Amino acid sequence: MNILFLCTHNACRSILAEAIFRAEAIKAGVNIRVQSAGSTPRGTIHPLTLQYLKHWQIDTAGLTSKSWDEMADFAPDLVITVCDQAAGESCPVWFGKAVKAHWSLPDPSRYGLSPDVQKQEFSALYLALQQRAKALFQATTKPDSTLLSVIATRFPLQLTGFEPSN
Repeated sequence: MNILFLCTHNACRSILAEAIFRAEAIKAGVNIRVQSAGSTPRGTIHPLTLQYLKHWQIDTAGLTSKSWDEMADFAPDLVITVCDQAAGESCPVWFGKAVKAHWSLPDPSRYGLSPDVQKQEFSALYLALQQRAKALFQATTKPDSTLLSVIATRFPLQLTGFEPSN
C-alpha cells in the first residue's frame, strides 16, 4: 500500500505524518510506502518539525519538502490531506482511484504560539498520528478489511472526492 500525505507547504504536518507513519509501519512489520508533498511546498522543513522528530527518535533521513508534481510515479492507494487549505485545492489527475480523505490537523508550527504551547501541540499531533498509524496498520492486516472501510470507520475524518486538475 502507498500512502501520500498532503499539506499546502509540506513543511510540518505532512512531514510529521510521513515520518511517523513510516516509523510505525517498520515497527508493525507492515509493507507500506509513505510519502508527503505539497501544492506549493516551502522547500524546507520547519526546524521544529525536525527537532521534534529527532527528540522522538524518528528517522529524518530522506525527508524533504517537495511538490506533489514530484509524486506522479508514486501511485498512492490512499491520499490524506492534513490541512484544510490543501483539502480545498484541485489535486492532480494522477491520484486516480486512490481513496481520498481529509484530517483537519492543527499546525503546531504556526506563528504566535508560546514555546510551551507549541511543545504541547507538537506532542498532541505526534500522539494522534501515532495512534492513527497503529490503528490503520492493525486493521489493514485483517483478511476481511478493505482500505476504504478501515478509513471510513476507524478515524474521525472526512472522505473527499477531490476534483482532479487538468
